[in-house]
Amino acid sequence: MPVTKTAKRALRSSKKKMVVNKLVASHLAAAIRLAKRSPTKDKIVKATSLADRAAKSMVIHKNKANRIKRALSKILPKSKKKAAKAKSSKR
Repeated sequence: MPVTKTAKRALRSSKKKMVVNKLVASHLAAAIRLAKRSPTKDKIVKATSLADRAAKSMVIHKNKANRIKRALSKILPKSKKKAAKAKSSKR
């Protein structure tokens, strides 16, 4: 248990931040799960946005956010226009 007044204040602050950080992390995990289960562009964009926000508030490391975004972008469904354009540009 904290003894000094400032240590007690720091403990209260730390507990509040822990609750918020766990909430952010659980929302991110749920969004990633949904995006992987049924990969639509909206779900992947939302999960990417949550990863960026979690990294900004230092809930996760910025490199972890980049790894999450890279993995999500790989499962992003290709649009037919881009796929046709990619085939024609290879020739």
